[in-house]
Amino acid sequence: MSDDPETARQIEELAADDRPLLVLDVDDVVLEFVRPFPHFLKTRGFGLTLSSFRLTGNIAETATGRLIEHPEVTALLGDFFDTQADWQSITEGAADALTMLGQGAEIVLLTAMPHRHRGVRRAHLDALGLNYPLLTTEMAKGPAIAKLRGLKGRPVAFVDDQPSNLASARNSVADAHLFHLMADNSLRAFLPPTPEDIVSVEDWREAAPKIAAALGL
Repeated sequence: MSDDPETARQIEELAADDRPLLVLDVDDVVLEFVRPFPHFLKTRGFGLTLSSFRLTGNIAETATGRLIEHPEVTALLGDFFDTQADWQSITEGAADALTMLGQGAEIVLLTAMPHRHRGVRRAHLDALGLNYPLLTTEMAKGPAIAKLRGLKGRPVAFVDDQPSNLASARNSVADAHLFHLMADNSLRAFLPPTPEDIVSVEDWREAAPKIAAALGL
């Protein structure tokens, strides 16, 4: 699994930290995504029907009913991320949980999005008071988490809503504590059961003490 060189460059800019490491996905973990995205699509003349856990195949042009293909989905996502400050709010309980966990852990936000959106997301997170370091990656998350951890073997926890990202973390950091958190739990119905080595949490209220315990805080 290869590294994203731009992500590696961003990691090198971080101050050295040997506290336990908490890595967080952003969309549907720290910021709402699934709830505001349909409202954004409506303003562009599209509708979202969630009949599976993916966007391609679930977005239709309202006027014609035509399901749009992957390139159009990618373009709409780009528009959404450019205007995310208008749409994305903090997921319930996240701010308090991170304040508590941040007293003893290094918190880093790791988002899978084109690097060009990093500046907009950074400004939006700052405006919301979430001034934790932000990394963007266009490749698998696992190698980035391994690089973030460094060589000292400090405890690592990783929270994501996408099972594939949690699997990537497991492949790169065998002893990572993995948590599956979804801002909209109704989407769990589309996913296979969570593997035994991943802890499913309903919300931040449930997640915070479990993460703290995993990291020895």
